[in-house]
Amino acid sequence: MSNQEKGLPLWPAIVHGKCPRCRRGDMFATPMYSFKSQVMNKTCSHCGLVYEREPGYFYVAMLISYAMFVAEMVTLAVAIHVLTGSNNPWLYVIIIISVGVILSPFNFRYSRIILLHWLTPGLHYHPEMSADK
Repeated sequence: MSNQEKGLPLWPAIVHGKCPRCRRGDMFATPMYSFKSQVMNKTCSHCGLVYEREPGYFYVAMLISYAMFVAEMVTLAVAIHVLTGSNNPWLYVIIIISVGVILSPFNFRYSRIILLHWLTPGLHYHPEMSADK
């Protein structure tokens, strides 16, 4: 059984930001960390899926990004407390805000990927669309 018959695996598609329907086309036109802003493709270059299902569709991704930031913030606060034992609030504020700024492109990108791959009803992987054209 070839790879095309079984289909493409989910996790590499999520990590590399591939289309949720064919897992071949790129969702983003620019790299995660660059001096340009992140640009999301309008459609999949392989299967033609329109990523923004309706106007304002990616507002939900803001909620996912917020949940990711809160999880990162709590984890970081616990790590700072365990590693330093400090009760200085400015240490927490400076480190958490710095890491939050550094991780904001990651949160932006993966909140949209999570929304399209897992939280969009009716959008599923179709192995037959993964075949070469």
